[in-house]
Amino acid sequence: MNVFRKMPLASQETRETTLSKELKTMDLVLLGLGAIVGTGIFVITGTAAAATAGPSLIISFVIAAFSCALSALCFAEFASRVPVSGGAYSYGYTIFGEVIGWLIGWLMICQYLLACASVASGWSGYLNGFLKGLGIGLPTALTASFQPEKGTYIDLIAVLITLIVTILIIQGAKRALRLNNLMVLIKFSLILLFIIVGFFYVKPENWSPFMPFGMNGIMEGAAIVFFAFLGFDAVSTAAEETKDAQKSVPRGIIGSLGIATALYILVTLVLTGLVPFDQLDVRDAVSFAMRFIGQDFIAGLISVGAILTLLTVLISMLYGLGRLLFAISRDGLLPQSLSEIDEKNHTPKKATILAGIVTTVLAGVVPLDRLAELTNIVTLMVFVIIAAGIIKLRKTFGEPKAGEFRVPLVPLLPIISILVCLYLMVQLSLSVWIAFGIWLVLGILIYLLFGYHHSRLNQAE
Repeated sequence: MNVFRKMPLASQETRETTLSKELKTMDLVLLGLGAIVGTGIFVITGTAAAATAGPSLIISFVIAAFSCALSALCFAEFASRVPVSGGAYSYGYTIFGEVIGWLIGWLMICQYLLACASVASGWSGYLNGFLKGLGIGLPTALTASFQPEKGTYIDLIAVLITLIVTILIIQGAKRALRLNNLMVLIKFSLILLFIIVGFFYVKPENWSPFMPFGMNGIMEGAAIVFFAFLGFDAVSTAAEETKDAQKSVPRGIIGSLGIATALYILVTLVLTGLVPFDQLDVRDAVSFAMRFIGQDFIAGLISVGAILTLLTVLISMLYGLGRLLFAISRDGLLPQSLSEIDEKNHTPKKATILAGIVTTVLAGVVPLDRLAELTNIVTLMVFVIIAAGIIKLRKTFGEPKAGEFRVPLVPLLPIISILVCLYLMVQLSLSVWIAFGIWLVLGILIYLLFGYHHSRLNQAE
């Protein structure tokens, strides 16, 4: 029983695809930004400053961005050398073998599913609040997942928005990302508006003391805001729909992370300059800051922007989930019907529909509170494996060719990336580790009972 059989790199490079190659570098940068810059920039900047680091949260963001950049560099080299759909799943399959590739894919399915469902649920919460403000709120029974003790049974808005986004993604990558790009640009306009207006109201004395919680506060803040950067890996799932994947995908990954870092730092700097940090422990910190200086109209615009922000994350992550299911099923580790391409739109229609249906059920019916941290640990585990994969990629296939992206200082930077991710993983609670273990065991059982026997490599043997 050979569970470590590998997908040959040559077959990955020469594999034909029926997906439409329509995406360019800017599409990928905006896809990454749509996934990364979510409500974190409107919420976590305030709560983390108030509770952990104060104005020195900007240093926390730099540390967290450096940590994420280590993982992003590894993804960029893989994307350049193995430019196929599936992202980390395909990289792991090529380097470590089938069972490791499958487990990476299984962890990514968990990551994307929970992220999509959480975002849909969060978007519903924002919109419900907005509708209540207009006096047209929904009945309580239709405003949240199944919790009879609280009088809620289904989150209707979360169900509807997930279905709408699913239908949109089925229409084609370019069409779905066109809407994503538009909303990202609107969102960025609102963020820049906050920075520009806020700049004229900044009081430098609010930055003192700069490190109220000391170096420990800065490091604790870095551990919190690290998760505000997650989502850049969704860019790698779009490789087969990109015109020049070897160059555009690495640029999309690094570019989106770099721009997001600059925005987070600028917003935090202005935010803590407008309001004393100990008053920022609120759910709508950026809007609160505008109200604090008497700019109520801009505060209202930013609240609407937060709603749009969540929608871009849902589009990016649901898009990535559909492409991931397509790639895994194409290799036979999931039912191969999921790899069928719609003749009209040239998209993995069945895979996207399955992703949408499961997300709809999770977002509309299942309470997600206790599962949210599971997203963090599975993502960090994927980052650990990918960093180790760069070291093995170099040993097995040599140095990158001319024109391919290169991670500098291998193996030093990948080893640092592994240590940083492991450090963050051990900070998580025992209950999260137990849930992680259960998900892994379930994945191994599915592989042994279905994946191993139906694998394309097994059929070839």
